[in-house]
Amino acid sequence: MKILHTADWHLGKIVNAVHMTEDQAYVLDQLFDIIDVEQPDCVVISGDIYDRSIPPKEAVDLFDRTITKLSRQYNIPVLVTSGNHDSPDRLQFGRALFRDNHLYFETKLTATIEQVTLKDEHGPVTFHLIPFFEPNEVRYHYKIDEMLTHHEAMEVVVKCIRERIDLSQRHVILAHAFIAGGMETDSEERLSMIGGSPYVDQSVFDGFDYVALGHLHQPQQVKSVNVQYSGSLLKYSFSEARHKKSVTVVNLEKKGDVTIQRRLLTPKHDLRIIEGTFHDLMTTTEVSDDYLLVRLDDTEEVIDPMADLRKKFPHILRLEYKRTHRDVALDELDQTPVTERMSDEALFEHFYKEMTGEAMTESERVLLLEGLTHIKDQERGR
Repeated sequence: MKILHTADWHLGKIVNAVHMTEDQAYVLDQLFDIIDVEQPDCVVISGDIYDRSIPPKEAVDLFDRTITKLSRQYNIPVLVTSGNHDSPDRLQFGRALFRDNHLYFETKLTATIEQVTLKDEHGPVTFHLIPFFEPNEVRYHYKIDEMLTHHEAMEVVVKCIRERIDLSQRHVILAHAFIAGGMETDSEERLSMIGGSPYVDQSVFDGFDYVALGHLHQPQQVKSVNVQYSGSLLKYSFSEARHKKSVTVVNLEKKGDVTIQRRLLTPKHDLRIIEGTFHDLMTTTEVSDDYLLVRLDDTEEVIDPMADLRKKFPHILRLEYKRTHRDVALDELDQTPVTERMSDEALFEHFYKEMTGEAMTESERVLLLEGLTHIKDQERGR
């Protein structure tokens, strides 16, 4: 069975005041191109369809067009679970009606996890749709008194699935969770820490043929090839600038025989970081229509650089000076015992190097000493 796994669409997302709906529509068109080539037996979407619980009209319209095309034009089963950004009630609307068209939505946790069974030449494949949940929901539905961590809560849910199935057959889990060992980015909303750590250990899914995950935005496997995050449709923060966004094509043959491939998505506007002096960027770098974070290497402030830079780079989202792009607070904390013992001259030289990345020249040291001497003379009333 061939499965197309995707997640974290975040329709309606706004990045640095830019509405991403048009960019999302652009890559969703590529999703259909991939389906045309791969001919999957089903599509699974592991949560965070929308970026917020009350999505804008444009985002709802885009999802409606996409899901309608999948159903009417391609007539393949689509399995959807909710993520921590989704509203379970809104995403569940029309659920019973959709099932008649092979659209399976599971957005609210219940004591019995929804199962969907599809068949291929090797027999049945059962999909278990686990919507995003908080540990307290597990306590409520499974009548548990004590507090649970996210891992313990997932153990309870998966244990109840195991009790109902024969793991000698093929089984796939859809889940929206933070699996320990996965690589995070800045655009992911941290999961609740109520009840302890938000991490779930990958071992809880042992024995299942494939685990289709959502939540982390970087495409990645976690410890095992059959435990995969498909990643987000687009780059939603500059911490993702080096990512290659994709959807995951899963080939599920006989029991225990799983291979995966990533099918890359090409954004309408890439999200990139460029660096250099103001002069170099204006004279040597090509014009770009991408969404950019520009880091200037200039040691002195440039007066109103944005106006000129936007003539070449109309979609600059952020501008900063490279010398300030570091955790100054932590640096100062680390250096406190050292700097307290420095002379005034050494302290100024240390500060200068931290800010510019270069040591002071001899002529600058002379000016520094003259300035310090003048200040000290003033303080002494000379």
